[in-house]
Amino acid sequence: MGVEIERKFLVQGEQWKLGATRSLLCQGYISAEPGRIVRVRIDGDAAMLTIKGMTTGIRRAEWEYPIPVTDARSLLDELCQKPLIEKYRYRLPIDGLIWEIDEFLGDNAGLVVAEVELESESQLFDRPVWLGAEVSHDHRYANASLLKHPFSQW
Repeated sequence: MGVEIERKFLVQGEQWKLGATRSLLCQGYISAEPGRIVRVRIDGDAAMLTIKGMTTGIRRAEWEYPIPVTDARSLLDELCQKPLIEKYRYRLPIDGLIWEIDEFLGDNAGLVVAEVELESESQLFDRPVWLGAEVSHDHRYANASLLKHPFSQW
């Protein structure tokens, strides 16, 4: 079992795009219930099946498995709840950490969120100037929540 320790922030401006790489992600949820998240994601020519447990603070159990892209497409089409979540993901290395900035599309257009995975809950890091308010504990910003309550309906 893996453990995900993640902090999430709103993003200000567009300075973060400098030096970032971008890919288009499409993801869907077989289960979007808290503590029982089962997600399928296609990122370019790679696909993953991810299972996430209950969040405690900024920590939760996580299992990730690569799967064939053709299987992921079938799962997205046949089993995942609709609508699917589509977003551009930008990856930006800063001071030994990889920041992932998601620019959402569709019903979540206009929402831009940055995430960083940490080694421990107490790990310190320098905040990039483009970070806005922290939303790690606001469940509205979880991708599984955006499926049921899109940003456009807030």
